[in-house]
Amino acid sequence: MAEKNIKEMSFLDHLEELRWVLVRSSVAIVIMASITYFFADFIFEEVIFGPTKTNFITYRFFCDASHYLGFADSICITELNFIIQNTEMEGQVNIFVWTCITAGFILAFPYILFQLWKFISPALYDNEKKHAKLFIFIASILFFIGVLFGYFVIVPMSVNFLASFSISKIVQNQFNIDSYVSMVKTAVIASGLFFELPIIIYFLTKLGLVTPTFLRTYRKYAIVIVLIVAAIITPPDVISQITVAIPMLIIYEASIFISAIVVKNKLKNEQSS
Repeated sequence: MAEKNIKEMSFLDHLEELRWVLVRSSVAIVIMASITYFFADFIFEEVIFGPTKTNFITYRFFCDASHYLGFADSICITELNFIIQNTEMEGQVNIFVWTCITAGFILAFPYILFQLWKFISPALYDNEKKHAKLFIFIASILFFIGVLFGYFVIVPMSVNFLASFSISKIVQNQFNIDSYVSMVKTAVIASGLFFELPIIIYFLTKLGLVTPTFLRTYRKYAIVIVLIVAAIITPPDVISQITVAIPMLIIYEASIFISAIVVKNKLKNEQSS
């Protein structure tokens, strides 16, 4: 069996190495955030505020799907009755800076993964280190798919639901810009990180903290949680809820599959040693 190639390091040495990982990752985020500065108009007008327009691609897709399935205009988004306002003196400046930083984090994510891999690689077996490029590629793809899912699915459905929800006709929806942008950033980043679940399960299984049996046992609870989340963030129609729920359930099932493979390989290595 391949041996681990671990260099003896003290606890302080590990902390120092982790510090440099954080420093290099932070520098990468700042560099990418600086680049996004030159595309700020496009980022805000077309990306951040895209879901506030009724001609957004997601709304058009659901409207076309509604016609195709014979539901007429039942799930077409023809009106988003709300306005976005700024109520703080430095509000727009803060939003501008933190949006650039968030975009910088998303763009720098593959490099951050590379830094994390370098940090944990001394504790891995030699044959595992050979898969560094594959790990970074797959983890990056999963993250970007999650980001796109969050932006094109979760964000517009959340905007539509929150814009149309009202406790009284007297109350008008006037959202603070900080609240709106925070919702967009949270949905996008959280979705991207959720799609990293198979990678996280891989390492947790290797550490013996998670097993496929455990994941299968709690599958029913995971399904209930996913369906509840889908019901909360989507309009009250089955198509929207299924659109959100299915990818999340696929990710969970993929995590079980990966965990099973890790356990199987571990048993095989133990039997051959």
